[in-house]
Amino acid sequence: MGYYYNSLDEACKNITGGIPLMSELTLRIIKRESGEGDFSAQTCTLILCKDGEAEQRLSMKPQNGGFEITLRFYQCGLYFYRFELDGRGFDCGKMRRGAFSDAGRCWQITVFEPRYKTPAWFKGGVMYQIFPDRFYKSGDIPIAEHKILRPDWGGTPRYQPNEYGKVLNNDFFGGNLNGIREKLPYLKDLGITTLYFNPIFEAYSNHRYDTGDYMKIDPLLGTNEDFDRLVKDAKECGIGIVLDGVFNHTGDDSLYFNRYGRYPGVGAYQSMNSPYADWYNFYEFPEGYDSWWGIATLPAVNENSESYQNFILGESGVLKNWLKHGIMGWRLDVADEIPDFFLSMLRTSVKEENPEAVIIGEVWEDASNKIAYSVRRKYLQGNELDSVMNYPLKDAIINFIQTGNTTMLRETVFQLIDNYPKQTLDCLMNILGTHDTPRILTVLGNQVCETKEQMEVARLSDEVKNAAKEKLKMAALLQFTLPGVPCVYYGDEIGMEGDRDPFCRKCYNWENADEELRAYYRKLGEIRQNDLFSEGVYREIYADISCLVFERKFGSDCAYIFVNNSGRNYNITFQGEYRELLTGTSFYNNLEIKPFSYGIIRKIK
Repeated sequence: MGYYYNSLDEACKNITGGIPLMSELTLRIIKRESGEGDFSAQTCTLILCKDGEAEQRLSMKPQNGGFEITLRFYQCGLYFYRFELDGRGFDCGKMRRGAFSDAGRCWQITVFEPRYKTPAWFKGGVMYQIFPDRFYKSGDIPIAEHKILRPDWGGTPRYQPNEYGKVLNNDFFGGNLNGIREKLPYLKDLGITTLYFNPIFEAYSNHRYDTGDYMKIDPLLGTNEDFDRLVKDAKECGIGIVLDGVFNHTGDDSLYFNRYGRYPGVGAYQSMNSPYADWYNFYEFPEGYDSWWGIATLPAVNENSESYQNFILGESGVLKNWLKHGIMGWRLDVADEIPDFFLSMLRTSVKEENPEAVIIGEVWEDASNKIAYSVRRKYLQGNELDSVMNYPLKDAIINFIQTGNTTMLRETVFQLIDNYPKQTLDCLMNILGTHDTPRILTVLGNQVCETKEQMEVARLSDEVKNAAKEKLKMAALLQFTLPGVPCVYYGDEIGMEGDRDPFCRKCYNWENADEELRAYYRKLGEIRQNDLFSEGVYREIYADISCLVFERKFGSDCAYIFVNNSGRNYNITFQGEYRELLTGTSFYNNLEIKPFSYGIIRKIK
């Protein structure tokens, strides 16, 4: 006899993905007439352990030659499991399937609070990330002390250190909120439903992750009133705004730390009697203090400070203040650096003000089982985050596009579906690039530079760029159709290039846009306006080493997506008349998938 188990097959596990607390979970190992390690087992043991606790060995009930067990979970958290058949290890193999092995590889069960909900408005849409200084400039920009205003929109951001060996990041091109507001029709036409801004609060640097004043829009971007107008007009376009929340650290040049005395009042650096003194951890006052990754300009905050908690989380605190201005959520910078208790309090504060506001964490790994600073995190157990930046999927898509091998992509998608609550899965922030990574077109052009001087002058040749653009179309198709919400980094839709920071943060090229690529992104945005991509279930239809066909299904409605990253032809049989949505091509019964092709098909009759 052979035995079959697949954690994504409801015949084997009756609930796919994470499960609500107190739910009944049934696990079944199915007997098959032939399979790996043919033999007839007399006993099967489930080996189960709650994260950090001792293993339990539970006997499974024989059924139809296979085995079954029903469990109920009374505590939220992670549980890990594997099986033994007559003492032989049967654990998590490729694509979440059971395999006889002594490796002890476990499947994971994420148990979350049953009240856990994620915002419905956010799912099924399209995000767009804007680095505010570099998107669009409208009107006169005020002169600012200690800031260099660049007249050369589109020039290379400064990256060379000064005479003291420091990169100041204090050159500004003048992109502002009124500029974004002027471009709302463009964004609406692109199909954007959510705008995510890198920090917009007053700060010394152009990236503004060194917050100076959480309650004030940076004057170079505009005023609080300009922001209110932007929020109002964006809502009229069906676009919600998500702000970057930098709550692990402030700037040293800030109202709260005030190292240089540029702000009124007494900052923590100036006196231990400052009202902000317990916001920071000094080990040798005033020069010795905790900072983010040892960067002195970014002093780390003490989240245990009641004063700091009230300032960020309180009734008139930062979170609720900007939610009252009409924003629709927060993206949390360096979520790994923020303790669980603070994230839980943050969620309570945000949801009190607006239950539909979205909370997205910057997490670069599988967020369901992330260990940060030797602590297992609880991001997705119902009391902290709604979503995270989907770096694992980004890496898997790029790997598939560059290698032509579907293995990593399929494994990653299956792992996310298996480990994440469905509520989280549907609103993952699916990225191909951000302000922290090289631009996707540069990556797919296989451009390799070792120094920033090389990055500054590097450009893809026309031939390489055209090839990279075709690869980008296939990558974007996956980004838009796999579970989650695609997030387009500003300028990727027009083929902008750029290596690592700061070259991935150049000004939007309004004068030389790739209109054909932009139209492609617009088309993907149109196709996503369907429940299939907000809550639809993912199912793999066909896969080999280079070709993947999958289904997104919601109720009786479904779409099929195919990607073929090889020189082979494939033929897939469907019953009825279908249309490929990108090209408008119709076909009956048989779909020919040509070499290096991709598409989305829907049934007509």
